[in-house]
Amino acid sequence: MTARTAVKLRMERKEPREHVPGDTSVCVGQKGVMSYVLAVVTQFNSGAPSVCVKARGKLISRAVDVAEITRNRFLPSVKPKDIRIGMEEMKCEDGHVAKVSFIEITLAKELK
Repeated sequence: MTARTAVKLRMERKEPREHVPGDTSVCVGQKGVMSYVLAVVTQFNSGAPSVCVKARGKLISRAVDVAEITRNRFLPSVKPKDIRIGMEEMKCEDGHVAKVSFIEITLAKELK
C-alpha cells in the first residue's frame, strides 16, 4: 500500500449527530453482526413501525447480514420495505475527495 493510498483510506468523519427521539435507524460499524441485530430487534420491540439499517463501504455486506438475520431468525413478520444505494463524497485528510458507496435498508412490519 502506498502512502497516498493510506491517506485515501483515512476519511473525515462527520460530526456525530444527536439522538433524535423517534429516530429508528441503525448505523452499522465495526461491532459484531449480532450487536446490530439486537439494536434492530429492540427498535421494533419498543414500537417502531420501521427501522433503517445503514452502512458505507466495506460494511455494506454486514448491513445486509443484519437485515437478513433479523428477518429470518428473530422477526419473520418484518420485510424489506425499501432499499437505497448510492455514493457519497467524503473529504480525506489531504483534501482529496473520495467516493464511498452506501446502502440504506428499511425494514417494516407487515400489516395483518
